Amino acid sequence: MTAIATLGALSLPISLCTSCKVSKKGVKGGFGVFAVFGEENSLGAGDKKSPWGTLFDVEDPRSKVPQCKGKFLDVYQALELAKYDIQYCDWRARQDLLAIMLLHDKVVELLNPLAREYKSIGTMKKELAELQGELAQAHKQVHISEARVSAALDKLAYMEELVNGKLLEDKTKTESSVASPSSSTSTQSLDTAKGKLPQKRLDVSGPAQLYHPRLKNFWYPVAFSADLKDDTMIPIDCFEEPWVIFRGKDGNPGCVQNTCAHRACPLHLGSVNEGRIQCPYHGWEYTTDGKCEKMPSTRLLNVKIRSLPCLEQEGMIWVWPGDDPPMETLPSLLPPSGFEIHAEIVMELPVEHGLLLDNLLDLAHAPFTHTSTFAKGWTVPSLVKFLTPASGLQGYWDPYPIDMEFRPPCMVLSTIGISKPGKLEGQSTEECTTHLHQLHVCLPSSRNKTRLLYRMSLDFAPLLKHVPFMHYLWRHFAEQVLNEDLQLVIGQQERMINGANVWNWPVAYDKLGVRYRLWRNAVEQGSKQLPFSKPMHISTLKTTKGDDAKTVY
Repeated sequence: MTAIATLGALSLPISLCTSCKVSKKGVKGGFGVFAVFGEENSLGAGDKKSPWGTLFDVEDPRSKVPQCKGKFLDVYQALELAKYDIQYCDWRARQDLLAIMLLHDKVVELLNPLAREYKSIGTMKKELAELQGELAQAHKQVHISEARVSAALDKLAYMEELVNGKLLEDKTKTESSVASPSSSTSTQSLDTAKGKLPQKRLDVSGPAQLYHPRLKNFWYPVAFSADLKDDTMIPIDCFEEPWVIFRGKDGNPGCVQNTCAHRACPLHLGSVNEGRIQCPYHGWEYTTDGKCEKMPSTRLLNVKIRSLPCLEQEGMIWVWPGDDPPMETLPSLLPPSGFEIHAEIVMELPVEHGLLLDNLLDLAHAPFTHTSTFAKGWTVPSLVKFLTPASGLQGYWDPYPIDMEFRPPCMVLSTIGISKPGKLEGQSTEECTTHLHQLHVCLPSSRNKTRLLYRMSLDFAPLLKHVPFMHYLWRHFAEQVLNEDLQLVIGQQERMINGANVWNWPVAYDKLGVRYRLWRNAVEQGSKQLPFSKPMHISTLKTTKGDDAKTVY
């Protein structure tokens, strides 16, 4: 039961793999699509009528395979050949399994008591030994078929990613289309095959620029309600400007410029007095709308400092820093039903908020970066994918049981299926019994600083939130995880400032980070219709069929 393998080495006009070398003999080192065609002399349904035959009655696909011998293929033709690979491997695996079942039938027939009257013990032993040998070979062949199917599926997924990437490139017209090479391949086409392949380019390099004013026209969470007491203030930086948050007489929060109109003293160094913030220099007092209501030792003047629209919802303080009129509604950031909030942590991080979002939207780095914390003991899968609809900023990781979403303008929500620290169970969140839900808010403080708001929720162990000092333990763990990231992201930032592009070669598992960058570019360019603006619930996405859930970018 041996198969004759035919290897077709293909040159692809678009590729995300390593560079290829072209010689007169073909392409070496590139991505090969192959089909294992051959003449099999195995036990089949024709040997004997079997009740199993109808279950495995699948047409032999070899007659339908496109003839591609000796020719270069474009990415679409290569995808078709990869699909035929899957069809053949499926057919071959069915034949191998049918062979085992027929051999088992023969064993049963040989051991049938009615047959012993006509055969000697020696003959039965000999025939049984032969059948056992054939069974062993058939089982071995089934394992080979399983490996073939697995390899073919990986190749098909890779080809689909290449095709989808090409479709997006044609749609956005960010790069000129490349025609499929023919047998008369030009020098330029040969260079393409060698690895100088056009690719959708994201240029994030050079010194961090001032944030575009259009990026300010969103509601931004800036603090947790629990941190803002009646007599306290919270100073923040938002888009390079200093602000201070405090509660007015009515208990509602307000956000005013953190600079006194008199002598430019920082107001957060003062105090809150009867719902007004008092400057520590000369005692001028301002309400939550920025109006100065008290000027000790002098006549009251009509003075007002800048203020921002400020609201409180679901345990968070929000501000609108833009010039456009604020949107009427705020997005909900509460954890899913069944979860309880266990920790709310605020940190000031010395990185540009886009780089931090890039990091949070990427999970493929976990088994390499977070080996001392939550990813300790994780294996490194051969292929990591983020599955998402063609229009959306949410999806789920494969093979990790993690759902993730980027929610404009700066929020990342994730739900992680866990069993115990450092372990993962199942390959989807639905298969896991316990979950961790995380919210990360990356407020752009300045070009090189981010205010991070982190909220952690669990759907198990509700008593943990009542354990004394548990909040400090959660903060310690969160800082450990962030420190593993920071040493890398700060290094990225240093090189970016010196001209390095931090998005040179986006690959399949970078999908959500790329979509964030495309969304942000569209906002800054003033696009009327923002990309990926049709949200889809992740549970719906997981039941979606077809290419819509497999788009590269």
